[in-house]
Amino acid sequence: MTLSSIVSSILPRRAKEWIKARAEIRYWRRRQSAEATLGNSHYEYFYTTLFGLEREDYVDKAVLDVGCGPRGSLEWATGAKDRVGLDPLADSYRALGIDRHAMRYVCAPAEAIPFEDEYFDIVASFNSLDHVGDPVIAARELARVLMPGGTLLLIVEVEHDATLTEPHRLHADSSTRLFPGMELMWEARYRMDDTRGIYDQIRREDRIDDGMLGEAHILVARLRKPALAA
Repeated sequence: MTLSSIVSSILPRRAKEWIKARAEIRYWRRRQSAEATLGNSHYEYFYTTLFGLEREDYVDKAVLDVGCGPRGSLEWATGAKDRVGLDPLADSYRALGIDRHAMRYVCAPAEAIPFEDEYFDIVASFNSLDHVGDPVIAARELARVLMPGGTLLLIVEVEHDATLTEPHRLHADSSTRLFPGMELMWEARYRMDDTRGIYDQIRREDRIDDGMLGEAHILVARLRKPALAA
């Protein structure tokens, strides 16, 4: 175990939540300082091409990005009828300029999404499910707000040691373990590289083979919530 994982295992829950929130905010402040303006031009690829979708698939759809961060991840989806970014730090991100983005932000945790059942056509969780307090409850909430026949898009790091900001070691089969009853439409796995961001690593197409499933890697999956029986 790493020092970070040991510290994470012994700290009280509230202390871990406070440290995690402060670390996330500091990270984004550093990114804004380095970039001047937090860019979001890369997101369209990850919502479309990566998963075999097109911009047209988002037209007139309600879309939710869980753990969205402050970049304006859904600004590209101009044809959507509702574009929502959910993040427990959304109110803190307003100082980073999120009110300029062509989408709405909701400040709430993934474990308590403040929308009615089956509200969204497409739900995405990109690099966030291993950051939440309880991934089982969070996954249940993602499934709850997704309409029957709707699409769930997942990008998450799995089989890595727990840290203060990523407090869970999710399993390689998390796409099916956390979302029972959903249909797995497509799945891919990519090697992790601490020198690169998760999105850069996926774009490199550095995939792993089945013999490496126990090692830390990036899981990418597209799932479908079964439609209601006629």
